[in-house]
Amino acid sequence: MTLPILRRSFLRLPVLLLVALLCLEGCLLFSRQPGYQAASYSKVAESDLILSSYRAADTLLAQAEGRVTTQHPVIVATLVNLNALEESSPLGRLISEQLGARLAQQGYRVVELKMRQTLYMKQNEGELMLTREIEQIARQYEAQAILVGTYAESGDRVFINLKLAQIGSNIALAAVDYALPMDMNVRYLLFRNRP
Repeated sequence: MTLPILRRSFLRLPVLLLVALLCLEGCLLFSRQPGYQAASYSKVAESDLILSSYRAADTLLAQAEGRVTTQHPVIVATLVNLNALEESSPLGRLISEQLGARLAQQGYRVVELKMRQTLYMKQNEGELMLTREIEQIARQYEAQAILVGTYAESGDRVFINLKLAQIGSNIALAAVDYALPMDMNVRYLLFRNRP
């Protein structure tokens, strides 16, 4: 009884090998297509998402020149969903990280909120803060401004609004709007937390 089962298994083996070889050849064929390039560090570093965040930070700093200095820290809050201001996403948190990184690259002192033990951190949401928490952090670090932002998704774009606001008066010192194409990476980061 086991002999017929073994024969059938051995007969299936060549078919499975053939299917595996065809799949491998398809992958190799795709990778040889004109214009195809495997992702490299430099390619990822030049992605639209990173460059867009850096350009937005540079624009904010240029608009606020003379009113925001490198002498006092800047707080960077997590970007939130415009349609649900208590929610964020991996996309909102990543853009906030990139904005903070760009400010630091430009010589500004950025308060790293994730290092604070006492700050209220909503699980999976990032540094969503109440007004009184912002004021407490601002006093503690003598922060001059806070970078806040929202994002809103549409069919093929994610629209982003950023403001650099003066702490205390809440007056916007600078603002920028831009949109990201809803590509595979943006879609994954935007919907990663959703059921």
